[in-house]
Amino acid sequence: MSVKVESLTKIYDTQKAVDNVSFELAKGEIVGFLGPNGAGKSTTMKIITTYLPATSGKVSVCGFDVQDSPMEVRRRVGYLPESNPLYYEMYVREYLTFTAGIHKLGSKTKARVEEMIALTGLTKESSKKIGALSKGYKQRVGLAQAMLHDPDVLILDEPTSGLDPNQIIEIRDLIKNSAKEKTVLLSTHIMQEVQAMCSRVIIINSGKIAADDTIDHLKAVNVERGVLFVVFDSEVDASLFKGLRHSDGFEHVGGNKYRFVTTAPDALRKEMMQLSVNNDLNINSLQAESQSLEDVFRNLTQ
Repeated sequence: MSVKVESLTKIYDTQKAVDNVSFELAKGEIVGFLGPNGAGKSTTMKIITTYLPATSGKVSVCGFDVQDSPMEVRRRVGYLPESNPLYYEMYVREYLTFTAGIHKLGSKTKARVEEMIALTGLTKESSKKIGALSKGYKQRVGLAQAMLHDPDVLILDEPTSGLDPNQIIEIRDLIKNSAKEKTVLLSTHIMQEVQAMCSRVIIINSGKIAADDTIDHLKAVNVERGVLFVVFDSEVDASLFKGLRHSDGFEHVGGNKYRFVTTAPDALRKEMMQLSVNNDLNINSLQAESQSLEDVFRNLTQ
């Protein structure tokens, strides 16, 4: 495993920011790390990248313990923090060259800097001071420095923050292409980004893991309430619906269409078919409403 987190706990005074968290990340995975503000995402990322010590538990990156071998971990991790700290008085190319020096790229520095400038779309801005760039281009500089030393693991905290829709697509493609040979842990509040890039999601809430699964499976098994739309071929006496055991409520949404809320969509579907037979009703369509990743997130974190 590229990243292994075991029983990780972080306590600030009396607040337990991360509470007995465990997960593993394999090479080639892009994993979404989701949770409400204050859930413990950034703290966990900072511990993985050696920026913060853990209170207890164990974290290893590419087989190296973050506490015992922090320099080995830093050689193998590229990190873009949410705050994206940059030296605003430095020019883009100058800053990336400086960063390459920290990573001791030596004779590879010039070629690698130019490669990252091209990959992140910074060519036209490369002769400007970082402080003169828009927020979107500053974010690109942050991504370039995170990937500059060709790390095995990328830890990205809100990587598309401040980017316009075209830039988001470009950076999304860059991350996806980079992940073919890397491990990526991606934190974001934009669910569309998660669905477009991630093979799996980890949801953390109040410092604890609330879910760790594929997106499709999470949608299938984490339904608190489902919705069933039923369209009849003629007007229906709505009082007939009051006896439905598996309906938690319904509303008339126009024409002969009704919306039913249920915790058991399959059972309600069968019950609705029986009701139609018993009352000589014709159903034109009966369709369950699909659940979004946002619905899953809200169900697990509210």
